[in-house]
Amino acid sequence: MEEMYHLCRGHMNRRVRIHTRCGCFEGVIVDLDWDNVYLRTSGDARISGWFGGGFTPGFDIVALSLFTLLAIALI
Repeated sequence: MEEMYHLCRGHMNRRVRIHTRCGCFEGVIVDLDWDNVYLRTSGDARISGWFGGGFTPGFDIVALSLFTLLAIALI
């Protein structure tokens, strides 16, 4: 998990696609702590999968657990 923390830290304020065990998310990494990465999505962001009760339109910050991250790609 420490590797994912440092990978996310290196991609702060950049547009990314994050693959997790629960789906794929696109947006900009706006914050990070030792448990979660916080992703600001836009209206055209692609979000697939289930997380924490589902996605509610209108919310633009998604908290993803570092434990579930599989890969991060710059887009």
